[in-house]
Amino acid sequence: MEYLDFELPIKELEDQLDKCLVIGQESEVDVTNTCKQINKKLEETKRHIYKHLTAWQRVQLSRHPNRPYTLDHVKALCGDTFLELHGDRGFKDDKAMIGGLGKICGQSFMIIGQQKGYNTKTRQYRNFGMANPEGYRKALRLMKMAEKFGIPVLSLIDTPGAFPGIEAEERGQGEAIARNIFEMVRLKVPIIVVIVGEGASGGALGIGVGDRVYMMENTWYSVISPESCSSILWKSWDYKEQAAEALKLTSADMKKQKLVDDIIPEPLGGAHFDRVTAFKTVEQYIMKGFNELKDLSTQELVAQRMDKYCKMGEFKE
Repeated sequence: MEYLDFELPIKELEDQLDKCLVIGQESEVDVTNTCKQINKKLEETKRHIYKHLTAWQRVQLSRHPNRPYTLDHVKALCGDTFLELHGDRGFKDDKAMIGGLGKICGQSFMIIGQQKGYNTKTRQYRNFGMANPEGYRKALRLMKMAEKFGIPVLSLIDTPGAFPGIEAEERGQGEAIARNIFEMVRLKVPIIVVIVGEGASGGALGIGVGDRVYMMENTWYSVISPESCSSILWKSWDYKEQAAEALKLTSADMKKQKLVDDIIPEPLGGAHFDRVTAFKTVEQYIMKGFNELKDLSTQELVAQRMDKYCKMGEFKE
């Protein structure tokens, strides 16, 4: 397990607990009470740290190297039923954007999402989860296929943003994202969106329009990353913590602003500490959202979705 800087007190206590257990085994000394005391202190420290996380610390948790990625969720939710589909039928298959058919609790879904890599080689292969225009066009192709066959869409978001390279702009990155938003608003099947990691900029919004939008507890959703915001406002990344607070990008902030529908709770310490529980909770929210939407007529579904997004940004002076 890798630890973030604010988690170091937890690591120290866990190391102490391991040493205590080793001493008890090697010397046959009764260390039960000592271990209990350390365990109690460990639980108290965990609860204190994770109860008072700053916005920047949540951003760090969303990027934790042990955190489950999109394909981890797909495997846990769908098992062997997931069939990946490839290509945008125009340019090529974008490895940063995955998509395909799978069953969750016996219900078929068209699943799309960004996939990051686990190591240097796979990160390059997946372009660090930053999709090109062909990735968004592949996602749209699969969503239109789902609409044709009456299959609900599940979108799993985890991206630092759409790929900003010159070649992406040449192939119409902005148009591809805008087209997806336009088409998703009026798609005639239920759309459930879950932010499982980072939700940055148009890269997230390009597959982020949904009837139900859920955020996992330790994720973020914003028009810009804290580092980029800091570099624009202060010409330096040194103010990323202040930027994170100002952007109001946490799940609690987004729920308060009514930009997402609900927050999916995570195990203490984050989804990577107890993947099984995290996957099960995500599954429950997905099926809860689907059950709320499945009996709506096409007209009701689209009308409610449009109304939902038209109301965003309203305020009173």
